[in-house]
Amino acid sequence: MTDHFPAEWAPHDSVWIGFPSAPDLWLEDLEGAQEEVAAFARAVHAGGKGERVELVCADEDAATVARRLAPDAAILIEPFFDIWLRDTGPLVLSDGRALDYPGNGWGGKYPSPLDEALAEKLAAHADLPRTAKTMILEGGAIDMDGAGLLVTTEQCLLNPNRNPGMSREQIEAELKANLGVTQILWLGEGLAGDHTDGHVDNLARFVAPGVLALPEPDGDDPNADVYADAWQRAQNWPVEIVPLPSPGRVEEEGEPIAASYMNFYIGNAAVVVPTHGQPNDDAAVKAIAALFPDRQVVGLPTGHILTGGGSFHCISQQVPAR
Repeated sequence: MTDHFPAEWAPHDSVWIGFPSAPDLWLEDLEGAQEEVAAFARAVHAGGKGERVELVCADEDAATVARRLAPDAAILIEPFFDIWLRDTGPLVLSDGRALDYPGNGWGGKYPSPLDEALAEKLAAHADLPRTAKTMILEGGAIDMDGAGLLVTTEQCLLNPNRNPGMSREQIEAELKANLGVTQILWLGEGLAGDHTDGHVDNLARFVAPGVLALPEPDGDDPNADVYADAWQRAQNWPVEIVPLPSPGRVEEEGEPIAASYMNFYIGNAAVVVPTHGQPNDDAAVKAIAALFPDRQVVGLPTGHILTGGGSFHCISQQVPAR
């Protein structure tokens, strides 16, 4: 297949990772989030065995901290609103073209002109030809197996706060025409407490061509119905389903937050899994390790990053090898 968005396990030239930079956004979690992101960057770089890591910092103050905590990473200073580069960075195809899909602040909740310009700046920095698109699309809303299959959620892509003038059929046509997709699996709702309106990278991930990983509920799981619906829908689709643990109920100020083991990042040498201080942490890392025997699979805490609404996959965007 040519001119497609490769599966994440395909070789990477590099990866952009957003580095927490704004004290007024992160407050008392800033230093902890910076340390967690730096640990993630070090794990992906894997002592030189992984891809080149570029930590994207919003200013020189953040860059100074990034250089100290992740000395092997390259540092890129570009002003941005926040670190969610999976959504605000470009989608780079197998031929090196950077598709710049616009955002609208996750349905108007967090608008920022700085984020709207970031994909163009990252593409220019990497000397990648850029193609500007018009459909609102965030990278975390889709996941692909590199062989024509794409999974997403109705809650996000069909949400009237994204593309109210587009039908399901028009959205499917856009994805198929530009990302090398032939079939689309529509799941329903995303996780409880997810500010992104149900991004699929917290719910379902491809782990091999035609193989989709889905969580199973644990105990008093706030997402039990979400998982059950996803399993039912996926069973009607030509994929093999692999079960993974759920962290169960994770709360902040008494409300469930979108904690998930599914927000892992697949690098050249390492797969990095977010952990949440829950009993299923070790089981989740072992289950994901079984799916990627050719890579080191590590679990790293993400509690401070999660206060911002996401985890390792949300803050990274890979540049495929050409």
